[in-house]
Amino acid sequence: MESRLQLITIFIILASFCISRTSAAAAIETVTSDFSPSPLPSQDQVQETFNPTTLLEPILTNLGFLELAVAVPSLSDSAFTTWNGPLTVFAPSDASIRSCGDSCSVPRLLREHIVPGIFSIDYLRKLVFGTKLETLSSGRCITVTSAFNNATNSKIIFIGGVEITHPDLFYNGLVVIHRLEGFISPLSPVSCNVERITSFSSPPSQPSVGDRPTKTISSATSPAIMRLMLRDAILRSHNNGFSILSLAMKVKYEELVNLQNMTIFTLDDVSIFTGSGYSYVHNVRFHIVPNRMLMHADLLKLPAGTILDTLERGQKLTVTTSGTSGQMRINYVRIKNPDVMYNLKIVVHSLFLPFPHLNLAPATESGINSGLITSDATAAVNHVNGIFQTNNGAMAGSCAVSEEGGGCPASPAASLAGK
Repeated sequence: MESRLQLITIFIILASFCISRTSAAAAIETVTSDFSPSPLPSQDQVQETFNPTTLLEPILTNLGFLELAVAVPSLSDSAFTTWNGPLTVFAPSDASIRSCGDSCSVPRLLREHIVPGIFSIDYLRKLVFGTKLETLSSGRCITVTSAFNNATNSKIIFIGGVEITHPDLFYNGLVVIHRLEGFISPLSPVSCNVERITSFSSPPSQPSVGDRPTKTISSATSPAIMRLMLRDAILRSHNNGFSILSLAMKVKYEELVNLQNMTIFTLDDVSIFTGSGYSYVHNVRFHIVPNRMLMHADLLKLPAGTILDTLERGQKLTVTTSGTSGQMRINYVRIKNPDVMYNLKIVVHSLFLPFPHLNLAPATESGINSGLITSDATAAVNHVNGIFQTNNGAMAGSCAVSEEGGGCPASPAASLAGK
């Protein structure tokens, strides 16, 4: 009996203990649910709070860049969907933007003038000449170049060929703003590819490049611009298979920097090293037309018989076949790849062969002035006997090599001249 009472007592104690634990757990759950904290903000919300774009509009407005400030809301549906970090803005003035007229989209200009990240003027000065920075317009890059200012003993930085006149105009750790002298020309989809395009390409609204020799540039600014363009051409030549030309421009830098602009005919490294361009190395100056920038479109407009001066004193080039025939030739050599490289002052065309030296004196008297040079110049060449005399005889096989897929005209007795 006693044992039975003890079992009943133990059962009652255990039951009461279980009931008390269940009640306590329920009470705790109720309290917990009543005092549960609010959910943490998402990463997107945090980034939204600290997004530099929320600062851009008032900053640009206060600095006087009203045209850009108005375009800031357009950034919300562009590159900022993937970038909410610090920004560097290269800001053109309102006046320069308005000068672009209706042809320019201010939202696009704004995107192409902003680079993700912090690029102070000190950092920009440390970048390698020709460094490309991708803008908020995906796949479009601006090019950073520089020139040394002797007056201030410091580097002048150019963005897409436009000078930074007021560096670090604003800098708060999230946004850097540099003021530009003008605006960067609309960027090409291949502007990030150094092998195919340069950000110094001339805007389409400029006069025909054939007219550029008559354009006067102040002596104070011309050498500085030419130094910049020469360095650009030297760098890009070296990177694109024209290292011999790059070296030649370095060697002849002091002579080239004093020109207004120039047209360069050259051979690529493969052609030179395989032997077909050996004479080019000794006649680089003969392949440079000074103070004339002739793009391919301009060359095609030149009539047969047109004489082009070269850096080699007393030696000239002649358009022997006009572009109207479809296969223009200079000194009987056809251009292999036109406009392989160009910027504001320099254009480079590659050739199949070096130009042969032609004795033009008889041609001038008997051919050109008599109107005997036809569209392919063959009549005048055949009319004048001995025009192409050289020390080493005829230039055998030049037509076949220079054509590479094009037919040869009646072959003159053209030859290389020993120098």
